[in-house]
Amino acid sequence: MEKKKNHQENAHQHRALIGFDDHGVPKVLVPAEKEAHTHVDENGNLYEHFHEAEFTEDYMKAVAEYKKTFPSRQDVLDRTPDPAVRQMMLNMEQIGVDTTFDRFDKQKPMCSYGLSGTCCKICNMGPCRITPKSPRGVCGADGDLIVARNLLRSAAAGVAQHGMHAREVILALKWAAQGKLDLPIIGEYKVKSMAQAFGIKTRNRSVKKIAIDLANILLEDLSRTEPDEYQTIKACAPAERQEVWKKLDILPVSAYHEVFESYHKTGCATDGDWKSIMQQFLRCGLAFTFTGVVASNIATDSLFGVGDRVTSKVNVGALQKGYVNIAVHGHLPLLVSQIVKTGLQEKYQNLAKEKGAKGIRFYGICCSGLSAMYRYAGVIPLSNAVTAELVLGTGALDLWVADVQDVFPSIMEVARCYKTTVVTTSDSARLPGAEHIAYDHHHSNIDQTQKIAERIVERAIESFEERQGVPVFIPPYEVEAEVGFSVEYVHKRFGSMQPLADAVKSGRILGIVNMVGCNNPKVLYERAIIDVADVLLKNNVLILTNGCAAFPLMKLGYCTTSAYDKTGESLKEFLQPDLPPVWHVGECIDNTRSSGIFAGVAGALGKNIYEMPYGFTSPEWGNEKGVDAALGFRLMGVNSYHCVEAQIQGSANVIHFLKEGTRETLGSVMHVDTDPVSLGNKIVEDLKAKRKALGWD
Repeated sequence: MEKKKNHQENAHQHRALIGFDDHGVPKVLVPAEKEAHTHVDENGNLYEHFHEAEFTEDYMKAVAEYKKTFPSRQDVLDRTPDPAVRQMMLNMEQIGVDTTFDRFDKQKPMCSYGLSGTCCKICNMGPCRITPKSPRGVCGADGDLIVARNLLRSAAAGVAQHGMHAREVILALKWAAQGKLDLPIIGEYKVKSMAQAFGIKTRNRSVKKIAIDLANILLEDLSRTEPDEYQTIKACAPAERQEVWKKLDILPVSAYHEVFESYHKTGCATDGDWKSIMQQFLRCGLAFTFTGVVASNIATDSLFGVGDRVTSKVNVGALQKGYVNIAVHGHLPLLVSQIVKTGLQEKYQNLAKEKGAKGIRFYGICCSGLSAMYRYAGVIPLSNAVTAELVLGTGALDLWVADVQDVFPSIMEVARCYKTTVVTTSDSARLPGAEHIAYDHHHSNIDQTQKIAERIVERAIESFEERQGVPVFIPPYEVEAEVGFSVEYVHKRFGSMQPLADAVKSGRILGIVNMVGCNNPKVLYERAIIDVADVLLKNNVLILTNGCAAFPLMKLGYCTTSAYDKTGESLKEFLQPDLPPVWHVGECIDNTRSSGIFAGVAGALGKNIYEMPYGFTSPEWGNEKGVDAALGFRLMGVNSYHCVEAQIQGSANVIHFLKEGTRETLGSVMHVDTDPVSLGNKIVEDLKAKRKALGWD
């Protein structure tokens, strides 16, 4: 009964879109008189469930209210924080080209069954949807099972997406060490330090041999078929967490296996228990975290180096006319690294000048740009994925290099308008009308990497010639941002993690929050990120950021010391004279750097991560990988905070499991609030509660 009382006391933390009763259950899904029941499952885990939950008509009204919170294109024009976005939206309107925000308006009203997760089209007897009239699908699946299945499939897709990213960079590391790929291993320090963590022998061995062993272990975790220890978890996860995951029976076999099993379990007439489905969901979270993120980061930093803190120009105003302008867009660093190196060579700079250009310049979209900007001089980040087409709408780009993930098909329409050549570089990602200059499906041409890069740069110069006379419109907005923060940089700057840890313990820094995620037109574009950041900084919270959420923070000056006027006094005192209040750690796989800082500070204070005043927030998350990214931190015991709901409102059980039910098992909860200021205040409130529990208030 004490557990039930605590649960009731914490119910207010779920200020959800559809309202909760004293048990944390959606009011519109469960009649008020129906009670939650305490249950002990076969593993001895205590949780509350709702056997009597019923689908009601009120649920549909609640989803309708949720849809009313979605902004319109005009709302974005009126309130987006970046004036360059506003100008480019108006420019696109004038030339008659749709943007993400136009298309979002045209999708309204969105399907309530889809938003709730209660639409099932897994088998060909459907599609089925859960309604008061039909509470079960043709096969007998109820709302709990259908919502859980859909959520698991989304998580499995995220594992596959980041897992393929991991495969590419791990293989690149191995092939470079073997000599199949003509690239140097720049991050020798990373190879050796990670080899020690994995128990790989290093004494009297070459870096290349060590790198091969390291890559093989990472690849085994990616694709193991016979159950065995997940070596990346064993080497990189806190021992306390490993015990938690073992007790919950959620340690994965391998990333491939868990994706395979997820689609197996969620197939028609296979696993009919929503709790079993959600247990597999947690396994996917671990596979995503330790292969898709941690292993990707290890391989990338080993091959290309960690990089260092640098100052970068940001936003579309940094585009310049008269140059051969090349944008790199996506997530894979291998070809991008060689394209940039090739284009900066004197030979190709001179070739561009012979064709009438001032030279060659590189720009970054999404994570390819973020990965490159602190490793290669002069790669300027411009935009996250949602507004990539606005960057194309400047007319200033000659070549757009698209690899994989977060490359919207809509860019082709804008590219055609401005005669911008689009080149795809992966067999995994094709775009109709784009030229394909890429590795083949079996990577049999991996030894042709330099030639592929040279051909792409040459194609950019040809495109520059072909595009003479195309009108260019560049909004005059650019700033500088400090980027390239990492565990290594913190040690370089302070000598160890101790000074940062001392600042957290003393209260000069209230807590540390990792702010990441993609963007979503269900909330005001980039406004949600900025509003949450403003609340956190005012309350002396240090922000780490990476991925698409980092772009507004860079573009609007949060990654420079000019943002001191947005911070509380004690945070400002700690940061002065040269540290910004938002530390940009890199691309989305660089969540590993954020968790490394979390672990380093906690370790310096003799605490576990779950005890610390930490938070994870992805205010505008929108894609499948976003489900896993939040889950990865939740599995570490760090609460997650969002302005967009997952598509789970059709199941009281799944809502409770995902948001509140892991408080006891994982030590973390998920909080959703469509009001970003309120969300920011909730994060601050929870950080203070963590401090109080530690006796630091």
